[in-house]
Amino acid sequence: MADAASGRGARVVLLGPPGAGKGTQAQVLCQHLGIPAISTGDMLREAVAGGTPLGNKVQGIMASGALVDDATMADVVRDRLAKPDAGRGYLLDGYPRTLPQAETLAGILRDAGQDLDAVLLVDVPEDELVRRALLRGRGPDDTEEVIRKRQRVYREKTAPLIGYYRQRGLLREIDGNRPIEDVTAVMLRLFGLDHGTNHEAAGA
Repeated sequence: MADAASGRGARVVLLGPPGAGKGTQAQVLCQHLGIPAISTGDMLREAVAGGTPLGNKVQGIMASGALVDDATMADVVRDRLAKPDAGRGYLLDGYPRTLPQAETLAGILRDAGQDLDAVLLVDVPEDELVRRALLRGRGPDDTEEVIRKRQRVYREKTAPLIGYYRQRGLLREIDGNRPIEDVTAVMLRLFGLDHGTNHEAAGA
């Protein structure tokens, strides 16, 4: 993966349970690699803002309160990954979430003649995730029962992805139950980088 970072960029999927700190790590990693961090929410908002037929379709689905179906989401992902800023790589946060979506992403990349460089799994024990969420206390519904239900849904939907990417030799497991700076340092070392060296400064 160090070669990917120093040469043609990196195409990365970031996995991890709610509350694992993926968003924070995504921003730091992308700054060093010189690639965009792309979340599911970002992709959907950009599609709607674009006012294209696909964006209008997404807007209609979201306005109805329904979840965006896999086929439509695949079109959104395909469109976003084809944009110029993603030419040398990207970090996907929140997609894929399920095994069918992982297969769809593999097809999108295959059609584009691309491969993933790595899938990073930020792993944190459930009890620690519950503790963090209760400390944040973002809303009246953030009870321990609700938080654990979110974690259960994540495990049921996303656990198959872990095996899927491990079988393909792409999975890199990272202990997220440590200070943010330590998690960042581990991620950067996977790409042959450190806190003092970013992709642009390295002369890429």
